[in-house]
Order: sequence, then structure tokens, then C-alpha cells
Amino acid sequence: MTTSGTNSADEPSWSTAWELLLPAVAASARHRGRALQSALREAVRSGRLAAGTRLPSSRELAADLHVSRGLVTEAYEQLTAEGYLRSDRGAGTWVGDAARAGVRSARDLAPRTPGAEVDFRPGTPDLALFPRAAWAATLKSVLARLPHHTLGYPDPRGLPELRTALASLLTRRRGVVADPECLVVCSGVAQAMTLLGFVLHGQGQRTIGVEDPGSPEHGPLFAAAGLGMTDLPLDDEGMALEPLQRSGVRAVVTTPAHQFPTGIAYAAQRRTELLEWARSVDGLIVEDDYDGDFRYDRAPVGALQGLDPERVAYSGSVSKSLAPGLRLGWLLVPERLVDEVVERKRTMDLGNPSLDQALLADFIDRGGYDRQLRRCQRAYRERRDTLVRALAEHFPGTEVSGIAAGLHIIARLPERYGPEAQFLERAARAGVALRPLTDHGTARFADTAVRLVIGYAQLAPSEILRGVRMLAEAGAAGR
Repeated sequence: MTTSGTNSADEPSWSTAWELLLPAVAASARHRGRALQSALREAVRSGRLAAGTRLPSSRELAADLHVSRGLVTEAYEQLTAEGYLRSDRGAGTWVGDAARAGVRSARDLAPRTPGAEVDFRPGTPDLALFPRAAWAATLKSVLARLPHHTLGYPDPRGLPELRTALASLLTRRRGVVADPECLVVCSGVAQAMTLLGFVLHGQGQRTIGVEDPGSPEHGPLFAAAGLGMTDLPLDDEGMALEPLQRSGVRAVVTTPAHQFPTGIAYAAQRRTELLEWARSVDGLIVEDDYDGDFRYDRAPVGALQGLDPERVAYSGSVSKSLAPGLRLGWLLVPERLVDEVVERKRTMDLGNPSLDQALLADFIDRGGYDRQLRRCQRAYRERRDTLVRALAEHFPGTEVSGIAAGLHIIARLPERYGPEAQFLERAARAGVALRPLTDHGTARFADTAVRLVIGYAQLAPSEILRGVRMLAEAGAAGR
């Protein structure tokens, strides 16, 4: 079939639907026109010709089907009148939007809070800060010079240029010991955790220790790999040692630079003690450096991995610095685990998309990533300050913690606003989405104070002020 004059991007959709027209042209001359119209109409209704598909010109289709051009023209005109096709003078004939009527729309199951006017739940950056212009310019540059072979199946560890760029970045910014040969590019920290879970399970381990309170995401990720969870409590310096030593686990997940959700940084002595524990049990510490680049009022806290790269697996991503939708992260593992992790990555997805990796490597190498981090740090510091001031004004006596770094704070409202369950219910009715500290662990408190994990990065200062005022009104209504 000829396709000259058609949009090559639409050729596959048209070519498969074209086969449906062949029986029509076998009809008798008297019924051929009506059969052609019916076949075209059915191709549109069934979805074989999707809305927006460009059709061949009447001359081309007539030549391909060995029928008169008038027959095709009449069919195009009839289906255009019925709304199945649309014709733009000088631009060709296209399948119209009526084609969508018989196609079921896909649902969007992205996590959102229905009905929330202000969403204070933690974990999301400001997606409006994504550097669209710089990203588009980098994409254009990369596409222009990317070797053809790069578009083949990649090294499952990741493109060498990205692993090299990440190793340099992480050494400079986070103080890790970053051998590019021990670095695996992943689909975010979630996949990094799952990969490690499968490797640990394959080595015979059946449980892993998790911080309590901690990230609610860690448990399900390791459970998917067949590992059970042991909740390990914290003290003021980090993961408490005695419960850890009694637990019998040989692997733990930690967030030592900025513990999630409490915001504490593990004390230097506790870091040393954790590493000594790992050596004594031939164990592994999994370090989730989920927001290690965001420090406001203190010197950066280096990664735990830099103190003992053979006992710590280090993970991070661009989900907070760029956007979670990019699904780009990294896992830096001890040399003894590299082959097993890479093999798991290979069998899981054959590696991350080459173009995305090449783009991020170039963005890092040309300084775009550092500029983005500086831009985000300025914006998020302003938003944190706005939130702290607003809480002090509208909820006098509120205690805040974990504010020196990260994208969220812990706020303990005075007991007069409790009990917590009723406060959260009033907030939800007012259109404010919140997450209490009790959602992040097993610990329960004797008092009736309301303890909240409040994310602020995703909200403009004006939205933060509005949200806190709405909370204050909801809180006052229950007193």
C-alpha cells in the first residue's frame, strides 16, 4: 500500500485498519460504494482507526484498492457528514473525535486526595518548578548527537555516561564513595529497595528491620520481595541500638541524614555504632537518602555510606529535586552484591530508557542539576519559613521540629486542639488534607496532642497561609 503524503507517525494505525477494507472492494460494483463506507465506519467504531489518524488521500486509497477515486471521495464525504471523519482543506482527511465515543476511557489512578483544597501531605515537590525549558533544550541537544547504538538495549546497570556523572555528583554533594561500576540506575528508590529485597531473600534472609516511625512505603516494597518487617524504635540519636541487637535481623533500612518522618539527623556516635553492628553480624545497612540535597540551617550531613561502602547500600533519586514522574534513581551497592543486583535488574526490565538516562547525564554534566537544586532550595526555605510563622500565629504554643532540612516538618499542636481523630475529621471537612505522625509507625502517645507531618514543598506561600487559616477555623469550630 502506498502511504506517500500521509503522516508516518499514523501509518501503523492506518495500515492495520486498511485490511478491513479489502472485503468491501470484492463486493459487486453495485454495492461496492456502500460496502466501502460500512467497512470504514466499522474500522472507526472498533478503534482500529483511532481518533486523530490521518487517512490517505482519495487518489492514493483508490489506487491501493483498485477502485475509482469517486467511490472513495463519496465514502469520505458521507463519513465526514456523519462525524466519523473530518476534512481540513489542504491538510487531508482525519478520523474525527466521534471515534472516541465507542472507546472506553482509561482511568487515572495516580494518588490524589479527592476534594482537598489544600494538601499538606508530605512527599511531593513543587512540580511547577520542573525546569521545562532547560530540560527541552537538553533533550534537543542529546537527540542531535546521540549515537544510534545507544538506542539499543542498554547495560542494565545504566548508561556509562550517567553512572559516571552520578558518581561524580554524589561524591561531591553527598560524600559517598561512588565507584561507577557499583552504581545501578533504577526506576526510583522504590525499585532500588525491591532489587535489594530480592537479593537479600535470595541469600536466605527473611526479615529486615525498618525505622519506627518511618516511611510507610518501605514495608510493602520489601514485602513484595518476600521479606517480613521488624519495627525498630528510635531515640534522640537515631535507631535505638538495644532493640536492634535483640531483633536478630541482619539488614536494616535507615534514613540517617534526615530521618523520615521525625527529621532528626543520626548522631555521629550512633552512625559509628550502627556500622559496628553491621560488621558484627555480617549485615547490611540500606540508606535511603530521599532528600539529602535539601539543607537550610545547618551544614550538609554526609551520607552514611561514605564511612563504610562495603556495609551500606545507598539509594536516592531525582523525585524530590526534579519530578517523581521521571522515575529515575540510583542504587550504590557493596561490590560483593553488584552481580546479583544487576542480574535482578536485567530480568526485571532490561534497564532504564536510554534516552532518559542520556538526558539526565547531560543535564548533570552541564550544571543544570546544580542550578535546579539551588532554585528549589530557595523556594522551599521560603515556604518552610512561611509555614512555621503561620503555625505560630494561628496555633500558639505549637512545637515544630525537623525544620533544618527536607520538605516537611513535624508539628505538635497544643492538647486543646485534640483529640487527633476529631481534628483530622474537621480538617478533612474543611478541605485540608493532612497526615498524622501516627500513620508512620506503631508508637502511640499518652497525651491528646495533635501531631502532624506537614509537607510544604508542593504549596506556594499563599496556599500555605490559606491552608493554615482553614485549619485554624476548623480547629476553633471544635473547641
